[in-house]
Amino acid sequence: MASTVPALLADDVPTNVTEQIRNATRPKASSSVVCYSPMMITANGIWQGVNPLEFSLPLFILQVAVIVVTTRFLVVVLKPFRQPRVIAEILAGVVLGPSVMGQVTVWSTMVFPQRSLLTLETVAHLGLLYFLFLVGLEMDLDVIRRSGKKALFIAVAGMALPFCIGIATSFIFRHQVSRNVHQTSFLLFLGVALSVTAFPVLARILAEIKLLNTELGRIAMSAAIVNDMCAWILLALAIAISDVNSTALSSLWVLLAGVLFVFFCFYVVRPGMWFLIRRIPEGEGVSDMQVSLILTGVMLAGVCTDAIGIHSVFGAFVYGLVIPSGPLGVALIEKLEDFVTGLLLPLFFAISGLRTNVSKIRDPITVGLLVLVFIMASFAKIMGTIIIAALYTMPFREGIALGFLMNTRGLVEMIVLNIGRDKEVLDDESFAVMVLVSVAMTTLVTPVVTGVHRPSRRLVGYRRRNLQRIRHDSELRMLACVHTTRNVPSVLSLLELSNPNKRSPIFIYALHLVELTGRASNMLAAAAASASKQSRSSSSSTLPPVTEHIFNAFENYERHTGGVSIQTLAVVSPYQSMHDDVSVLAEEKHVSLIVVPFHKQQTVDGGMEPINPSIRSFNESLLCTSPCSVAILVDRGLSAATARMANEHRVALFFFGGPDDREALAYAWRMVEHPGVTLTVIRFVPADYRVRSFSNTSYRSTASDTDSRAIAVNTEGKTELQMDEEYLGEFRARNHGKEAITYFDRVVANSEETVTAIRSMDNSLHELYIVGRHPGESGSPMTASLADWMECPELGPIGDMLVSSDFSMAVSVLVVQQYVVAAAPTDAATAPAGNGDPVRQYVSNANQRPSATYRSAASDDRWSGSSSTVGF
Repeated sequence: MASTVPALLADDVPTNVTEQIRNATRPKASSSVVCYSPMMITANGIWQGVNPLEFSLPLFILQVAVIVVTTRFLVVVLKPFRQPRVIAEILAGVVLGPSVMGQVTVWSTMVFPQRSLLTLETVAHLGLLYFLFLVGLEMDLDVIRRSGKKALFIAVAGMALPFCIGIATSFIFRHQVSRNVHQTSFLLFLGVALSVTAFPVLARILAEIKLLNTELGRIAMSAAIVNDMCAWILLALAIAISDVNSTALSSLWVLLAGVLFVFFCFYVVRPGMWFLIRRIPEGEGVSDMQVSLILTGVMLAGVCTDAIGIHSVFGAFVYGLVIPSGPLGVALIEKLEDFVTGLLLPLFFAISGLRTNVSKIRDPITVGLLVLVFIMASFAKIMGTIIIAALYTMPFREGIALGFLMNTRGLVEMIVLNIGRDKEVLDDESFAVMVLVSVAMTTLVTPVVTGVHRPSRRLVGYRRRNLQRIRHDSELRMLACVHTTRNVPSVLSLLELSNPNKRSPIFIYALHLVELTGRASNMLAAAAASASKQSRSSSSSTLPPVTEHIFNAFENYERHTGGVSIQTLAVVSPYQSMHDDVSVLAEEKHVSLIVVPFHKQQTVDGGMEPINPSIRSFNESLLCTSPCSVAILVDRGLSAATARMANEHRVALFFFGGPDDREALAYAWRMVEHPGVTLTVIRFVPADYRVRSFSNTSYRSTASDTDSRAIAVNTEGKTELQMDEEYLGEFRARNHGKEAITYFDRVVANSEETVTAIRSMDNSLHELYIVGRHPGESGSPMTASLADWMECPELGPIGDMLVSSDFSMAVSVLVVQQYVVAAAPTDAATAPAGNGDPVRQYVSNANQRPSATYRSAASDDRWSGSSSTVGF
């Protein structure tokens, strides 16, 4: 059994030289030496009266479980406060350590006894080794070249000023803050700890507060990468020259050996990785053998730098840095990240917390001066960043936000502090104070940045917010959203049907929607996709495989199709707030239509199965907040190769009336210009349609019960039926004589007759149905019963019926919702206070519709025949 014994006696001096050196540098006799029994690894079972926690393996498993559960619990607790995960991990270590739970004797002796820390710390450093390897993989060396002078100067100012001021302040109070340690080494480690910026933590903070793809986010990321690189160089220097018992010659050899190791990695290992990448067959991934060899190289790199005299994590970081970005790097990240960050990395923070003993903080003067040093260094970093930002004419608020972002602490600082404590450069009191102050500084970043940074939104009062307001042969701006590669063929088929040509060009923003999970792999997607095509092609960095396939598909379509201009983008965001990002992007790009895929996909037997329930919530939220029209595409064969290669495409439009159906007709009008598209328009009218008469007296003011998507009141006083008649009349007049257009009038009295009429159609004749989300007026007997039994309200009653299991047909469906725009109100008194721009009023709730009764309409002999076929 492991036991604690006094220090070795003088006559027990070992003959091994290495042991003599280690005994010379070992803590004095006041410390304890822990001996381990090699036979006590696994227990024989509790039924033999043995306590499993007295054996190393069961105890280690319990410790890992406790650490991971505590960390995840704190992550959930701190999530509403938008704090990065590193804060929860550090606090979990502090809670489990001697500061809180360690005060309970049973806990400290049973769960985290002194004899168990060697195993826990060894595995924690192994996890740290691989995490720093992942951090190196995340970093793109080309970013430093592309970042420009602004990011470089911000990084230098953010390091030099806090380094100098921190060291100067510490030197002034050196007799108070570094009484028990080597003063020169203390100043050096303190300067490094004060000047670093935690790149991994910063990336996740930027993604969480939706600044990753902004100019501010790109500058912060570029500067953080430069800062992190310099921090590792400074840390290597600090380790090399801060050893209390080393000589000047040995420190010089450590530095030279470290430089030689870096050159070896860049000029031997990196070309070897390129050779490995070129040997991977096109279309295939990295083999398990190759991954195993690369991961073994991580440990070899750690052993080399540890033997040199630099910490092993430095070797793992440099090794990850030299692996080229692209499929190899992404494959390694995807295989390692969840296990390393979810299971092994929290062990390192737990070790830091177990070393943090708040009860050791006794001297208020030392504590106050250390806090003062931290505040002075942070102030210097923020002010340096603000000055550089001002020189580049950045707004003052953005300068403050950038300064706080560059003040993000995290893993690198914890590594510096732990190494300093291991080398006896920091005592327990200084270590505890600096850990707690680092947590406090990082906690302030998110609330300060979100409070200070207010992005200047341009006044985007553009009028082309729906298709009805633009000519069918004019330029169309569309935002096509895709979640996976499976969504791409159907979207491209829809674009082909939209008749892009030089006379009526289509500008497409192809947007890959990536869920933010905190993983580095989807952070890389945003960072790479935010670059332009030229910078992506000129640099060695490539996109993650899924994003790359999606972008290549759209770019190939652009090259082979005339009249189309495509810009590929990616958004990394949680699904709960992704609709906000899409809405902002659509408004910035002056988009008229957003196309999103349905949350279900077709199975082999023709049914529909859900892909991700979060996609449905995203679609519903986007319908409510979009600044333009939205179309949901249900793929039921439109993406098939046979449908895409066909010379003739048959499209059917179900017209019940209302703004959404007029928008659907506007899109179908654009399609019918395609020489290979034939359009069938089926208008459903109620049985009493002929005896109606238009009456403006029955028109109620839309100020109180208008569709919530309308941003102003229609002062012309036209009813929906009048607008339907006018738009249909214009459509028929301009397309008179076209054989590609066929028109039907169907008289239906109720929902049952509507379903019967749609079922009676020959489904094999069409490949796409176009419907409005809200057909007709609210409460219309033609769709009232269908609306009561909707399974997917985002599709509306007709769209929901067409994709239901009862309709086992292989016809795709496009459900359109119009962004309703009407004239501005003339009465200024009715306008809300402080809202001088009615165009800026966003959609509040698209699901609400006015509960209006049917209005009378005049009979029009243009719509003669209840079931006749009219050829244009």
